[in-house]
Amino acid sequence: MLESEVIAMRTGSEPVTARSPLRMRLWLSLWGTAWALFGLVAFSMNGRPGWAAACAVVLLLAVVDLGVITYRMRQGPHYQPGRDVPPYEPDHGDGRPHGPPPGTDGGRPDQGLTGPSGRP
Repeated sequence: MLESEVIAMRTGSEPVTARSPLRMRLWLSLWGTAWALFGLVAFSMNGRPGWAAACAVVLLLAVVDLGVITYRMRQGPHYQPGRDVPPYEPDHGDGRPHGPPPGTDGGRPDQGLTGPSGRP
């Protein structure tokens, strides 16, 4: 493997440096709502029911998206991590499992100690 082909390992600071797309989605959804409403009115007045129905569907999707965006923005830092949210533990790239460490059996005495027949 060449040095130029080395894949950069994640640092774990991505939640701190990441930018949320919710604000961009909000503006795009508002833009889509305005144009779909304009198209619905224009096509309805010109006697084009098929195009008016298509604009109504786009308008409905844009309004639902606005609702989802508003809901997620009001949830706070869970969906929009800020500087006060600590980064998560990065992937160390050494194949360590991400589950509980070996030996933690949840209090079951036979967990991991028995073979296929059920005996130790």
